[in-house]
Amino acid sequence: MRLPPDVSEWLNLCARWFHVFAGILWIGTTYYFTWLDARLSESERAAQGDAKPQVWMVHSGGFYVVEKQKTPAAHELHWFRWEAALTWLSGVVLLVLVYYLGGALVDPDVRDIGLPYAIAFSVGVLVVGWVVYDLLMLSPLGRNERLFAVLAYALLVGVVYLLTHVLSGRAAYIELGALFGTLMAANVWMRILPAQRKMIAATKAGQAPDAALAAQAKLRSKQNTFMVVPAVFTMISNHFPSATYGSRYNWIILSILILVGWVAAKFIRRA
Repeated sequence: MRLPPDVSEWLNLCARWFHVFAGILWIGTTYYFTWLDARLSESERAAQGDAKPQVWMVHSGGFYVVEKQKTPAAHELHWFRWEAALTWLSGVVLLVLVYYLGGALVDPDVRDIGLPYAIAFSVGVLVVGWVVYDLLMLSPLGRNERLFAVLAYALLVGVVYLLTHVLSGRAAYIELGALFGTLMAANVWMRILPAQRKMIAATKAGQAPDAALAAQAKLRSKQNTFMVVPAVFTMISNHFPSATYGSRYNWIILSILILVGWVAAKFIRRA
């Protein structure tokens, strides 16, 4: 089903505008808390006696001090969750508008398959990708960050090769971005938020929060900061076809740029 051109263009514009702004909010929040946690950890190591770790900041004409607590006090907690949901949902809308309905998903020169099969393949990659990633993270391998990173990269290279040999080049790049976005949003809603709720419930019941839950939530959040850099690259790749998805070496280029994104994220996290 094809939408009228004017309707499709306006829907595309509005969805893209919303998606980019929601992504700014989500990514900004993620990296802000990553930076804040690192500074508070430094403060905690330098603290003497019973002094609480603090970070002082200046912004917009005011001075702010942030403390890190092990348990929540009797105050309203501000959750940061809808940024992830809205970014992912608007991304799905764009995926449907541009690729599922817009005809950009299939390239007969790559593989001549019907659109329904291509859509099923696209959805399957997102679902299976999350299941495999989550099972690996829940396994003992998930606690070895370096080994997990090596295996994850090898699997991603395989996924990239498969995508670029089934879908159109442009769709393959966006599909990988959609996969990263799905993993990140699912991390927030299916692993980080439930862990936080369990910790809060334990505190209210007079019990000590499970440190393993806190470590799990922190690790998932950390991985999100690494996935987001190559995800953003795939979002803008459609503007540079000859250098990216249009090249005969498109899968190699994307595989290399995933690593570049991870290295960049490592430096950003240390800033």
